[in-house]
Amino acid sequence: MSSLDPEVPPAGEEIHLPGPSILPILTAVGITLALIGITTFIEFTVVGVILTVVCVVRWVKDTRREVDELPLDEH
Repeated sequence: MSSLDPEVPPAGEEIHLPGPSILPILTAVGITLALIGITTFIEFTVVGVILTVVCVVRWVKDTRREVDELPLDEH
């Protein structure tokens, strides 16, 4: 192994990957609606902002729950 090779976790150590979620897509849709609503109808802006806020709050809650479920580091 050379000094240029990336550090690889030891065998048996699990790598945490977040589960699939539609929240990033819905957040993008909410932001897009809000921006389109600025130039067209105020209703689009209201719906977009509400959708964005709801998605971000839920996304943060889900992430905190996932982080709390991770095992503690043994270092």
